[in-house]
Amino acid sequence: MATNDTIVEGMAGRYAAALFDLAKEASKIKEVEADLTAFGGLLDESEDLRRMVRSPVISTEDQARAMSAIMEKAGIGGLAANFFNLITKNRRLFAAADMIKGFRALAARDRGEVTARVTSAVALNDAQVEELKKTLKASVGKDVALDAHVDPGLLGGLVVKVGSRMIDSSLKTKLQNLKVSLNGLST
Repeated sequence: MATNDTIVEGMAGRYAAALFDLAKEASKIKEVEADLTAFGGLLDESEDLRRMVRSPVISTEDQARAMSAIMEKAGIGGLAANFFNLITKNRRLFAAADMIKGFRALAARDRGEVTARVTSAVALNDAQVEELKKTLKASVGKDVALDAHVDPGLLGGLVVKVGSRMIDSSLKTKLQNLKVSLNGLST
């Protein structure tokens, strides 16, 4: 049964949906999601990896060798490893981040939860994560999985995006809004 949904559109969505269908059929959604999340974390952390993944001038063979070493070191195997090998061979590695995002959205929906992308100035501790999940669940009416990111440029506060809704309570945005207001008063 192919997944046909607006949360997985385009080429990256088709790959994510195909992987999700395979993982569901094999009862391996949790394992594949963990492997994809691990690789996504590596992508977030390494500019060199992002450059290798996105570069059209690096040969398929060189990308395949690099990916093999990365997957071995990260402990990524099974369906996820086969998936990364396939997208490398098909020259679709550049879209890996979008494919991971699509797979995670499908997995969350399958569990009956929504995913909230949370960006904070500093890493949230466990108590803050649980409080945020509880608050978001009360707001959206479903369990919420957090996709947390740190951006020191926010200075403080949070930016939370759930679906098409975004709540920006960052200090950076508040300061920008204050600046706009003050500029408006001086004219």
